[in-house]
Amino acid sequence: MRSILLFCCAMAFLVSCSEYQKVLKETDVKAKYDMAEKLYNEGDYKRAVRLFEQIAPKYVGKPQGERVMFFFADSYFKNGDYYLSGYQFERFIKSYPRSDKIQEASFLGAKSYYMLSPRYSLDQTETDKALLKLQTFINNYSESEYFEEANAMAKELTTKKEKKQIEIAKQFNKLGKFNLPVLISAITAFDNFITDNPGSVYREEALYYRIEAATELALNSTMDKKKERLEDALDSYNNLMRYFPESKFKKEADQLAETIQQELSVYSTSLSK
Repeated sequence: MRSILLFCCAMAFLVSCSEYQKVLKETDVKAKYDMAEKLYNEGDYKRAVRLFEQIAPKYVGKPQGERVMFFFADSYFKNGDYYLSGYQFERFIKSYPRSDKIQEASFLGAKSYYMLSPRYSLDQTETDKALLKLQTFINNYSESEYFEEANAMAKELTTKKEKKQIEIAKQFNKLGKFNLPVLISAITAFDNFITDNPGSVYREEALYYRIEAATELALNSTMDKKKERLEDALDSYNNLMRYFPESKFKKEADQLAETIQQELSVYSTSLSK
């Protein structure tokens, strides 16, 4: 019985493939439409999209055009062709702004760009596009069933961009140990990060590494700049303690603060002589 069942399934598949190939090659647009929608409903998006590619231009301006264009874009999305789904959803939104599917199309278009967002260390152009699309969706459809998911995706992408920023600043900090002028760039990068991302999960990290950079710069400064830079480093320490009194960096920060105080004391003593 099992062999018979497998044989029947194989025959059904071969018949289906044969029928599909036949429809794919013929000129009957209605036949292609019916087959494409059948395959779409069965979840066979790979074959469905080939037919939608052929018939979509034929339905521009026609009553069925809206349905065809949505299925076309969604087939690309379901296949994981996110560049093409993002583009086709954008076309759908522009072509059918009053569609009942406009909310879903807006969400899936934004999600297409979200899926294209690379890891944090790479160029974040696609991430910026995704954030723009997601924010537009969030602003326009606050009551949508997709609202929470859109918010979660936007938060994830924002955190990814923050990760890139903080890692660049930390790299400046590392390089500055061998090239002191680079420490000024590191401090500026940390300052910009702290100002631009007040709610970031990396805020504590930025505050701590700013102490490191400022302390290193102060300790290696000339006498005419040393006091000001030591005081700046101490201010950095106080900021970390103000916002994160139980910081995971507290031990290291306390040691840096002690070094700063000792240097300030030495500086004051040298001036009094």
